[in-house]
Amino acid sequence: MNATPAPAPTPAPADATAAPTRRTRVARAVTDGMDPKNVILLVCLAVGAAQENVLTGLGWALEAIVFSALIPLAYIKRGIKAGDWEDRHVGQRARRMRLIPVIMASVGAGVALMLWFDAPRQMIALVAAMLATLAVILPITAAWKVSVHTAVSAGALAMLAVTYGPLTWIAAPLVAVIAWSRVALRDHTLAQTVVGALVGVAAAGAVFTWVSG
Repeated sequence: MNATPAPAPTPAPADATAAPTRRTRVARAVTDGMDPKNVILLVCLAVGAAQENVLTGLGWALEAIVFSALIPLAYIKRGIKAGDWEDRHVGQRARRMRLIPVIMASVGAGVALMLWFDAPRQMIALVAAMLATLAVILPITAAWKVSVHTAVSAGALAMLAVTYGPLTWIAAPLVAVIAWSRVALRDHTLAQTVVGALVGVAAAGAVFTWVSG
């Protein structure tokens, strides 16, 4: 009798065994370098610098950075240490559903503080636009992992276009590069990055224009 051949071993997923390629290394650098925290920092400083009183504007930009970026980052780092999520990008949709309301609470506190101390209208609009974007992202995330990277970057670009003029849109290819990095790393599909960008432009752009006007 012929011996029954042993079943072939199940191949390991390519991502688990393959060394990072140049493509994935570049994608990782883009994803990490242009993550929402860093984009928020840049747009806050840029809008702050555009205020009539630059020092006051930059002071409120720092307040916006604390509530919109630094406090959420501290919460995420605490979650990583506790094993609640794997990295600062929080890739799992169910975990994002726990994280986004916390970020919204922090951003909302930042808006309230600005209103209380009569911050420049455009600075209030900046943080209110961030809150509006999160309010749209949250229900979508309940069913689908829309890209926060592209939502934040496209929304930031829309606000800068309102602040500095339409020529700012020449930087739009940067949003496409960020979208490419998210797809290349298999963190999102192309559709998720496109919808994220559209949400950012629509929500942040509309609220920023309305509140600042």
